[in-house]
Amino acid sequence: MSAPKKVVVLDYGFGNVRSAERALAHVGADVEITGDYDKAMNADGVLVPGVGAFAACMQGLRAARGDWIVGRRLSGGRPVMGICVGMQILFERGIEHGTETDGLDEWPGVVEPLKADVVPHMGWNTVTPAAESQLFAGLDADTRYYFVHSYAVREWSLEVTNPHIRAPKVTWATHGEPFVAAVENGPLWATQFHPEKSGDAGAQLLTNWIGTL
Repeated sequence: MSAPKKVVVLDYGFGNVRSAERALAHVGADVEITGDYDKAMNADGVLVPGVGAFAACMQGLRAARGDWIVGRRLSGGRPVMGICVGMQILFERGIEHGTETDGLDEWPGVVEPLKADVVPHMGWNTVTPAAESQLFAGLDADTRYYFVHSYAVREWSLEVTNPHIRAPKVTWATHGEPFVAAVENGPLWATQFHPEKSGDAGAQLLTNWIGTL
């Protein structure tokens, strides 16, 4: 039997690190919560959680050298997964209360306020998975996932013209308007919803991720 995959939940002061740790341990990962650069770099996978404001998360991430960790891992093809604001900060920039903050710019796109009658978008919702998604493998089309957010990416603008590069798989959801609910892009995966709060469906999703490490 192979050894459990080593997963670091990146501790930079923002995010549900304990609930993420429990969810990953529940599906068989060897989990550590840490902001240590070497441990994060040497792990099989790094999970970047995030709650609260985009700008505050980016400030905390940079203070903890998390931007270096994410960038260096991805440049070496090492898996990273972002959750909620941990997904949002992977985009080019975020706009909150009229203020723009630079993100990690792994993907082009802007995190903006959701245009819906009820905000925040809080509770269970379905998604429309990308074709041939690995992240949502084994999950039914009517499966619901737990969301808590007021901001989202409303347009996906990354175009891949090189036939030798696989295009990202983008999953969508709708709350007032369509928004990006998840992305699978080589070693970089992310979800706007919370797998660690999504019960059996979230456990299956995390199992799918760990299976790629």
